Parts: sequence; structure tokens; C-alpha cells
Amino acid sequence: MDFQPKLFTALKSYSKEKFLTDLMAGVIVGIVALPLAIAFGIASGVSPEKGLITAIIGGFIVSFLGGSSVQIGGPTGAFIVIVYEIIQQFGLSGLAVATVLAGVMLVGMGILRLGNIIKFMPYPIIVGFTGGIALIIFTTQIKDLFGLEIADVPADFISKWIAYGKAAASLNIWSLLTGILSILIIIYSPRAIKKIPGSLIAIIAVTGLVYILKNFLGITGIETIGDRFEINAVLPAPQTIPVNLSTINLLLPSAFTIAMLGAIESLLSATVADGVTGDRQNSSMELIAQGAANIVSPLFGGIPVTGAIARTMTNINNGGRTPVAGIIHAVVLLLILLFLVPLTRHIPMSCLAGVLIIVAWNMSEWRTFRSLLKNPKSDVIVLLVTFFLTVIFDLTIAIETGILLAMVLLVKRLSETSGIFIIKDEINMKSDAEKTADNDKLILPEGVEVYEIEGPFFFGIANRLEGSMQWTGIGNKRPRIRIIRMRKVPFMDSTGLHNLESLFRLSKKENIRLILSGVNEMVRGLLNKSGFADKIGHENICSDINAALKRARYEEIL
Repeated sequence: MDFQPKLFTALKSYSKEKFLTDLMAGVIVGIVALPLAIAFGIASGVSPEKGLITAIIGGFIVSFLGGSSVQIGGPTGAFIVIVYEIIQQFGLSGLAVATVLAGVMLVGMGILRLGNIIKFMPYPIIVGFTGGIALIIFTTQIKDLFGLEIADVPADFISKWIAYGKAAASLNIWSLLTGILSILIIIYSPRAIKKIPGSLIAIIAVTGLVYILKNFLGITGIETIGDRFEINAVLPAPQTIPVNLSTINLLLPSAFTIAMLGAIESLLSATVADGVTGDRQNSSMELIAQGAANIVSPLFGGIPVTGAIARTMTNINNGGRTPVAGIIHAVVLLLILLFLVPLTRHIPMSCLAGVLIIVAWNMSEWRTFRSLLKNPKSDVIVLLVTFFLTVIFDLTIAIETGILLAMVLLVKRLSETSGIFIIKDEINMKSDAEKTADNDKLILPEGVEVYEIEGPFFFGIANRLEGSMQWTGIGNKRPRIRIIRMRKVPFMDSTGLHNLESLFRLSKKENIRLILSGVNEMVRGLLNKSGFADKIGHENICSDINAALKRARYEEIL
């Protein structure tokens, strides 16, 4: 796998026909991205144009440098929670530092080719924190949906709902009605109009309706974007980001969360796209592109960037097949920012709340969540712990704890499937892969014990070997030869190697010969590289149990 962006490969065989389809797809995706970029920006705690700037810069870099032909980059709902929390704690400058650090991490992941590893993130973790994010996004939109008058909305989940309850008397019926109307339009408009996204139809229709209500019917209680934000229709000049060691240490956990969330969402989006188009992503290059986008975006006041699966699928469904479509989408958004953004000041906040509530519903994957509750208890534990930590505490704790819990449960499962068995008399060879033509049983010579290890010989099981090999002789007789049968050991880690070396030293001290049997090439390579093969003697590392017993008899004669 090389580090060449997909764009460079696509341009080698580019044609006018491909450009026309990319142009159409890019324009449509740009229009689709407009309301989402504005909504995600506001929900994250920044001004509307910051969401657009993120979509412009992030979308361009992801398409220009990315490892997927159809990926569309920009702000997404998954980042709303973490971005909002960082701004609350550290301000916009803290968000900029965390995003740049996350970008550096993503570039590092790409250079180290960690893309394929990240794609194996346990599914219950992904569903758990995605469901948690969806619930939090829904919760954050209650104020605008109901038009509640709350000066400062609390940051944490439980306090938000307490504040909503106290402010229930300030409900604005016009905000609620326009919000509900927006939701209904988003849900039902695709049945009649398939080419234009429901969110865009809702924003245009409800914004027009509210404009009439405010200017001609005297209904002024519906808050709009212009009432809350001052919108700058310019692409700002790059700014310096204050970075020092203390700031880095403070924001490193948040940066790690942004990096992991961005990597997971981007690679999952690209994988889904590959399944539709039949293409194959370069996951390492995709991570590098995501990292570069997150390094550059904050310089212009943007927020974190990742691959957006809904916009990516819109791109595919409208004929986009090369990164040129993604670049065109960014250009379309830039033109909207420069010439049409002043019109967005009339969009009702309750309408954007309706858009984000639908986004939250689609993110929740409640059917998948419900089905996972029927899985093994370990998966259910990971799912629920990740979900509740996301909702009650924050996404950083949820991801770190979820990953740690999944690793512990994985080790537990591997340990349960691994075992060490002691054989002292005979080996039944009827269904053994190492059976020869005429040996259904192998009789062990007196003084020879066989220890069979089944499964990975790693830290989760390696310490059992020492306990199993405490003096096991019959009566007062110690074994003279110990055969470690390793035919079912796919790999061995440093802890397993350490325990094997300890056993060798102990056996040598007790004048017991140690022989290894059935060692595969990977394990043999580790033994050679570590120098253990030289210590035990290459002649004592045998290909199978028959050779090991032959070696044991030879040692007996000597």
C-alpha cells in the first residue's frame, strides 16, 4: 500500500464524462451539506459560518489527499458533544489546540498504517457511544425546539433536563410548531421529492413561513440565527494557535478522543462506500488526509473534520466516483459562504433543532442497540457502560473506558479458550494431525511428561504454565524430560517467552531436559530472534511429537 492520494490516480484516466457526473454530484452534495454544516456548527457552540468553513476546508483536503474516491469530509453530528464540552472548559483556543493535536495523531496513525487495526474497534463500543451521542444531541435541542428561555444551559445531561423542567413555563408555542413542522417535512418530503434532501426543503419552507409570520403577521417570538449570531460572510485569514507543553498535557485526552472518533467514523464511512462502489480505500492515506484536514481547519476557525457517511452516500447516489466531486462540493459551499450566507440569518433556531433531532434519530441505531442487548453478557456490558458513560459523563471517558473494558474481556475470552494439559502415560493419536500410519497411541517413556498448550501463549495464560509445572512426578520420581507440545499455539508474546525461559532455567537447575514440539514458523522466529533457541539447543525444537519423543529417547540413552 502506497501513500498516493486517490485523486492523483483518478486524474490519470479522467474524462469529460466523469467530470460532468462529478460536477452534478458535487453541486448536490454541497447543497445537502449547507444546512447540516450550519446546524452542526451552532450545536457545537460556534457560529454558523464556522461550520461552513469546516466543511469547505475539511471537505477540500479530505478529497484532495484522501484514500477514498468518494469520501466527503466535514463536520458531523458525532463531534457535537466533544466539541461543545471542550469549548465549555477551555474555550475556542482550547478547541483549536485539541483539534490540531488530533490531526497530528491521525497523521501518525496513517504513517504507521494503523487504519486496518482501527477498523476492528469492537462493535458494541461504536453502537454504545453513537447511541449516547444521539441522546445528547437530542437533549441539546430541547431548548430551541420548545423556545425555552434559559440564560445558561448547563453542560451535563442531568442538569440540562432539570433546567428544562424549571423553564417549562416559558414554552413558545410558535417555536414548537415550527420545529414539529420541520421534522414532519424532513420525514415525509422524500416520498414526493426524492432528489432534494428533506432537511433543505424544511429549512427553505419553514424559513419562508417564519419570515411571513414575523414581517406581515406580527409574530416576533420565533428566534432565528440572526437573532443569536453575527454572521461573517468571508473566509478568514489563517490565525496562529497558542501551543505550549502545559496546554498539550491538558488537552491531550480530548485530542485523543477527537482522533479516535474521527478515525473510526471516517474509516467506517469509507468502508461502507467501498461496499457500494466496489472500490478499495487506502486506509492509511485516508487517515493522513483526515489528520491534515484537522490540522488546517482550526487555523481558519474551523472545528474537527471527519468523513460524513450521509454526504458520502449522497455523493455516490448522484454519480460521484472520483475525489473531484468532493472538491466541487467544497467550492459550492465556498460560493454559498461568500454570496448567500446573509440569507441564513432568517433560518429559525427551532427549524435547525428539528434537523438535528432527525440527525440524532438516525444516529441512534436503536434497532441495532436493542438487538445487541440479546448478545453475550460481555458485549452487553461493553455496550451499556459505553452508552451511560457517554451520556452521564463525557465521550473521552466513555471511549477510553470502553476500549479498556473490551480489551479486558478479549483477554478473558482468549484465556478461556486457551489451556494447558498434562499427559504422563500415553497420547491418543486417533484424531491427531501428527498421527503416522500405524500409531493410534503413543506410549510415553518412563520419566517423560508432555505438557500441551492449546491457544495463544500470551500474558493471559503464560503464568499458568509455571503453576502447572510445579513438581508433578509420581511418588518420589521427578520427570527427567519435559516435552512442551505447542502445535496449537498460533503466537507467543514476550510474557510467554519469559515464562518459557524461566521454566528452562528451573528445569536445567533440577537436571530436567526441556524439549519443544510442533513449533510453528512464527513462534520459531521469535525463539530464534530472542536467542532462546540457542539456549535450549536447536535440536530440542522438534517439528512434531514423534520427533520430540525420538529426541527424548536419544537423551535417555545418553
